[in-house]
Amino acid sequence: MAQKIIQKLSYGWRLFATGFSFFIFAMGGLLLWLLVFPVLSVLPGNHLQKVSRGQCVVQYSFYIFIGLMHRIGIMTYEINGLEKLNRPGQLIMANHPTLVDIVFLISRIKQANCIVKESLWRNPFMRGGIVNAGYISNSDPEKMIADCVEWLQSGGTMIIFPEGTRSVPGKPCLFQRGAAAIALQANKIVTPVTLSCYPSTLTKAEPWYQIPERRFHLVMHVGDDIALDEFLLIQPKSIAVRRFNQYLQDYFTQQRERYKNYGK
Repeated sequence: MAQKIIQKLSYGWRLFATGFSFFIFAMGGLLLWLLVFPVLSVLPGNHLQKVSRGQCVVQYSFYIFIGLMHRIGIMTYEINGLEKLNRPGQLIMANHPTLVDIVFLISRIKQANCIVKESLWRNPFMRGGIVNAGYISNSDPEKMIADCVEWLQSGGTMIIFPEGTRSVPGKPCLFQRGAAAIALQANKIVTPVTLSCYPSTLTKAEPWYQIPERRFHLVMHVGDDIALDEFLLIQPKSIAVRRFNQYLQDYFTQQRERYKNYGK
């Protein structure tokens, strides 16, 4: 009986803590937009320097947020292979099992760019970070690809979810070809990152308040760089993109299966 009471109290606390953490995330984003980014915008420097400052602020804010979720008992996490990241001109491709994936990745990757849904540009809690960090909109697919390629070729780091949205538990990975096209056009470092979460939570199919029976464990496995040589030789380019996209889809399907019970 006592154990059941303790379990209910623990669940209730984590439910409250989850809601509280998302409230802090929203308020933090709003305060950064109103108080921090206006100050950064008037500091001297060119556009790239200002974007770099914005990305540093977002990265540090996300680092604090992940630390908050960990300390108040919502999640634990594990990182394998972090030393393979944070290289100039690196395209990081990751699967997308949970809502906090991009927050977790950016919290560990300095000055990273990413693709953001057009609808989030109108979100007052996120707009400040998105604009000041120079993130790329997905509203125009051709411009999106060109902007990502330009960023990578200038030496920037890019995070992309080839699925384009969060995975649906129990369903196969379905990748869009944009990530493969960006990788082949940029011809820079491509590093796969497999994210696994147990128990499954914050997925596309679940509301935020539908939390698991215990705190979730998020694991990041950084794989070895993917060689592009054989794909760059394929003509026409549309076939190369299709084959590389299939390669990525097969790779992440295997990795997801490999780590599906990691931390169970």
